[in-house]
Amino acid sequence: MASTTSTSINPDPAADAPAFVPLEANPELMTSLLRKLGLSSALQVHDVYSISEPELLAFVPRPALALLLVFPVSAAYESSRLAEDAGVDEYRGKGPDEPVIWWKQTIRNACGLMGLLHAVANGPARGFIEQDTPLSTLLSQSEPLAPAERAALLEKTPALAAAHHEAASQGQTAAPDARDDVDLHYVCFVKTDDGTLWELDGRRRGPIARGALAADEDVLSEKALLWGPLKFLERGGGDMRFSCVALASSLD
Repeated sequence: MASTTSTSINPDPAADAPAFVPLEANPELMTSLLRKLGLSSALQVHDVYSISEPELLAFVPRPALALLLVFPVSAAYESSRLAEDAGVDEYRGKGPDEPVIWWKQTIRNACGLMGLLHAVANGPARGFIEQDTPLSTLLSQSEPLAPAERAALLEKTPALAAAHHEAASQGQTAAPDARDDVDLHYVCFVKTDDGTLWELDGRRRGPIARGALAADEDVLSEKALLWGPLKFLERGGGDMRFSCVALASSLD
């Protein structure tokens, strides 16, 4: 996905923006990437084999702390996004009182990394980031910054680029070129301590609160799936290029 400018109509990074090799939705590679950046080994990324069959959802340890959805950026999705974002001001939040920490995506094909950052930076997962690591440094530096400065910080953090490149180059399928236009995108869903389900996507105008979950509901609960990935599937138009991974307790 590319554009000459980043606007509400086309929010993708400019054609001459920094570019990453797209990240495969591979739980092992994602887990390795996050741990290399400073996530505790107590958490890992898990495949979500189905969001409609309870016996398959049972393979994911609960509670699931974050859900990443890979979806095709279809005309129907873009129409829905434009309608929802119409009249919404650009997010300007910063500082320790933010309900979530959100990064605007200004690096082409970095949506997988953006999703992982949103997953570990918010909600209970944040407590599993080890001190004096690239992740802890990134969070402490990002928190006081406005969104534009946060995005620039990501572009200037070599540890992120290096870890991402290593993970993206080890996928099970041939990796596209960093400059390729890719029509698949990642979005992250997290539940914060106050029970709010957030949709976090660097292509949007800011973080989106989707509703309040009960204490015993996580991002894989029926309500969260209805407000989150199932809405995307409804707009899929028969395109089945959807997949999900979840951040939860490690099995090893």
